Formats: sequence, structure tokens, C-alpha cells
Amino acid sequence: MRMTLLSIPALLAVAACSQSADETAPPPSEPASGQSGTEATVSGPPRHILAFGDSLFAGYGVGKEASYPAQLQAQLRQGGINAEIANAGVSGDTSAAGLQRLAFTLDAQPQPPELVILELGANDMLRGLDPEETRANLTAMLDELQSRGIPVLLMGMRAPPNYGAEYQRSFDSIYGDLAEREGVSLVPFWLETIYQRPELFQSDRLHPTREGLGLLAEATKSAVVEALGPAPSEP
Repeated sequence: MRMTLLSIPALLAVAACSQSADETAPPPSEPASGQSGTEATVSGPPRHILAFGDSLFAGYGVGKEASYPAQLQAQLRQGGINAEIANAGVSGDTSAAGLQRLAFTLDAQPQPPELVILELGANDMLRGLDPEETRANLTAMLDELQSRGIPVLLMGMRAPPNYGAEYQRSFDSIYGDLAEREGVSLVPFWLETIYQRPELFQSDRLHPTREGLGLLAEATKSAVVEALGPAPSEP
């Protein structure tokens, strides 16, 4: 039991690989559907956000309507922000796969996003890929986004101790280093709120439940709002 509990953070961090390769994300321009319930009155122009990641964004096991981007959109709208979040999560994506589809996904948006929430790297770790490859791929994605003038919120991950101290140090340093060097916003470990609460994970013990994703949205929405910045002035 002790070994199982200690392995939970490792399993959670690599959750994104358990869907089959032929499962795809919603069309990259499709906004998250949000949660049912009463929303506060929103005002101002739509704030377009792109959630770009793996199955932790795609809504594995809970459906697109309860995915992290959908619940985040609903919570932002409850706070009066006219958020429209496009869910571009693809299960099983490595950072290399994300890099390959990033430009296409951006080009497919009806309008350039005002913010990209970037969440990739867990599958690299699961496959034991060299952290320097992950770093290079994330760097290339950040460079692409910065060349388009799009702000980024980088969602950090952590490697578990059983990967070895050297691997853990190398992987864990990626997100903070890149955020500082590239001047982007960072959530250091975006599963922090729930990773020690197994009841907030599905029966596979890998993917968050609807409730778990809602708590993640609640815990990270202030970082999203800060990274998004104020709405453009009305003409």
C-alpha cells in the first residue's frame, strides 16, 4: 500500500497516455461547452483562450462538457469574464506531437487567442524521453507563440522520485526555467491541489474526476485571469 500511494503522483503526472491513439480532441476552433447551471452576467467582448494539451485537457472519462477547459470557462463566466475557451487537448500527445500540430491549430482558430494555456510533457516523462527533448520542444512552442504575440500560461509538471534523482532534477527544472527565460506565466505544478487525494481520480487512478477537474479549475483560474490581462478597450 505504501508503494501504491507513493506512486500516485507519478501516475497522475503521466495520465495523458491511456487513451488510444485514434481518439482525437474536438475541432481546434470549437469552444468548451462549459457546465450547466446559473452563470453570472458577463460583459465586454469575448476573451478567446486556447487550451492546448493532452488528455488532462481533453476530458478523458468525463466528457468534453466536464473537461478542465469547460469547467474553467464556466467558472470564469461565473466571475463575469466573457471567456470562450477552445479545447485543443489530444490524448497521448507528447511535446513533440504538440509541436507538430501547434501552428495548424493556431491557424485554424477563427481569431487569434488572447491566451494559450500550454500543458504538455507528462507523456514524455512516461516514455522516459530525454528531458532535454521536452525542453527543446516546449521552447519551440513558446517561440512560435511569442512570434505571434500570444501570451502563454505554462502548466508545470513534476517527475516522481522513482525516475531517479538526476532525471527528476532535469525534468522538474524545465518549466520554471522556460517561464523565466521566455517571460511567460507559470503554474509550477498544476495538479498540486488534488494529486494527494485519490478520491478525486477516476477508477484508473490516473485521470481526475469531474469534481477533481473542477477543483483544478478553481485553483488555477486566478493565474489564468492574471495571464489573460485586462480586456481590450472598447472602440
